[in-house]
Amino acid sequence: MSAILKYRGRWISDAEIFFIRDLIAENPSANRRALSHKICAAWGWVQPNGHPRDVVCRGLLLALHRGGQITLPPPQRPSSGHGRPRVQQPMLALPEPPIRGTLAELGPLDFRQVRRTEDDGRFDELIGSHHYLGPAYPVGEHLKYLVRAGARPLACFLWTSAPRHLGPRDRFIGWDAEERRRNIRLIAYNSRFLILPWVEVPHLASHLLGRMVRMLPAEWERMYSHPVHLAETFVDRTRWRGTCYRAANWICVGETTGRGKNDQTRRANRPRKDVLVYPLSRHFRAQMRSPS
Repeated sequence: MSAILKYRGRWISDAEIFFIRDLIAENPSANRRALSHKICAAWGWVQPNGHPRDVVCRGLLLALHRGGQITLPPPQRPSSGHGRPRVQQPMLALPEPPIRGTLAELGPLDFRQVRRTEDDGRFDELIGSHHYLGPAYPVGEHLKYLVRAGARPLACFLWTSAPRHLGPRDRFIGWDAEERRRNIRLIAYNSRFLILPWVEVPHLASHLLGRMVRMLPAEWERMYSHPVHLAETFVDRTRWRGTCYRAANWICVGETTGRGKNDQTRRANRPRKDVLVYPLSRHFRAQMRSPS
């Protein structure tokens, strides 16, 4: 038995490719998602919370398909490449009147994790319409928070899996390549933070960040059965200063290279961004370098 392909640290053997071919032949009406779930079940390929590693498995199937090793059924719908179709989000009309005043005048704030709930689509609509980066299409582990005052939305947070290679962060933690590969899942990346444009409340952003990082570890462990010990984000210095993050005690540890994660030229092709982190536990370095 010989290895054909190394994917996400796992060598795929010719016997496993024959298994996938037979599975496709035996299930001619199955779509790609159904095939992925069958493979995950057969191989015991699951996340710590017991859910199938569906996104990883479908990535493997696509790599084998493109390499001519297998033939997948056609996709059921045009996709963005991240598991859902890209749609043009309509701009939303601003509610009237705007929300103004002080933090105290807002009253109790409701932080709601809305991924896989009836508010999931509402969250996507708000981000797509009002965040300067536009809609997000996260894969893998991620959480979506919608913050409301009463029935009115104030802000959105999107937390996702962290970029694998980030020099300033990696030096701040002090881990080596193997420790990073093993424990990268212990970082939560704040890929979107939006105060909605009709909200004008001084100090609201730093207040929300402070509350958000206190509840994030427990919510992540509840959803994914493992903790997170560090939060991180990027701040585009051509647009923002990152004042709210600094006011909430986030630490600037350096800047990005401006090359992006898929760079092939080693030349900057986008704005450099500040890298900010927030330790979520007192002994985060020891926990993130641990072999367990």
